[in-house]
Amino acid sequence: MVKISSPSRQEGVFAAYAQAELEALGFSVEFDGAGAKAGGNTGNLIATMPGSMEAEPLMFCCHMDTVTPCVDIQPVIAHGVIRSDGTTILGGDDKAGIAAVLEGVRRIQERGVKHGLLQVLLTICEEVGMHGAKGLDYSKVKAKQVFVLDGEGHLGQIVVQGPAKDTIKAVVHGRTAHAGLNPERGVSAIQVASRAIERMKLLRIDAQTTANIGTISGGAATNIVAERVEITAEARSLVNEKLDVQGAHMKACFELAAKEFGVTVDVDIERSYAAFQLTDSDPVVRHCIAAMKSLGLTPELVSTGGGSDCNVFNAGGITAVDLAIGMTDVHTKEESITVSDLEMSACLVEALIEHQPGGA
Repeated sequence: MVKISSPSRQEGVFAAYAQAELEALGFSVEFDGAGAKAGGNTGNLIATMPGSMEAEPLMFCCHMDTVTPCVDIQPVIAHGVIRSDGTTILGGDDKAGIAAVLEGVRRIQERGVKHGLLQVLLTICEEVGMHGAKGLDYSKVKAKQVFVLDGEGHLGQIVVQGPAKDTIKAVVHGRTAHAGLNPERGVSAIQVASRAIERMKLLRIDAQTTANIGTISGGAATNIVAERVEITAEARSLVNEKLDVQGAHMKACFELAAKEFGVTVDVDIERSYAAFQLTDSDPVVRHCIAAMKSLGLTPELVSTGGGSDCNVFNAGGITAVDLAIGMTDVHTKEESITVSDLEMSACLVEALIEHQPGGA
């Protein structure tokens, strides 16, 4: 699967491959319109398999897209570890999750294990803002519990808490002038932006909150006082209210600097996704714990500073957890996963199906 290139918004070829694999297992497959919304060449893949007994529907979710460079990936297996040849990423994020789901379902079928209705959701554009999950046709989702196999870390980790994220865009409007002849007539947008950023609380704010300036662009030439500067930034927090405070602080810094220099600034703050938090009393978490213990794994409830499709699902009323499957160094050319972790991830899918609520 990793040999099939599938960068964000170009998952179509891989989606066709996944459709054939799922249909061979007995799933009916359909696609929604999320691709058109995101500017991609396919929508989310939603696969459904009828149950052989009465039980609560379950859904497994992975994303089809990968970060770049992902063209001509050559996977190498050595000493029980799978990685690329070093010229690209591996793409185990998240095709290792997809492989685990396919194999876990296959094992259930080979053993003749009865199960309730199963769904597999393969989303698009997760890596560029979870646009697949955000554009999902939820009328096609039958399950109220979703297991997202997209976690970096060791088997047994259950991500039960994730941050909210704000995307912050600011445009500083300075006043242009010739930098050599009459610079006093100008106001440098770069200088205004610099003063604003110097005042900001950035990077690690507290144990739950972070913020970062991502890009700065503007100016035209060394002999022209910069008239316009654009800044993109982000802030994240495990607590929505703390994120509100951090975003307001960053906006105030821009506005105060602009006021001091007698110019204007436009600041736009967009909530990319909301925070979520589950506990060991939530049914989906209890389900994971039982399945893991049956495999001899030690369940560990953890939080993360990154966003995933889980954030979107939980905000939309579907309870979701992200499960670690052993991926390491994701988004780099050093990305890897062990064969044993990949096999155990498939066993975990199998166990989750066997522990399907209502299926005793």
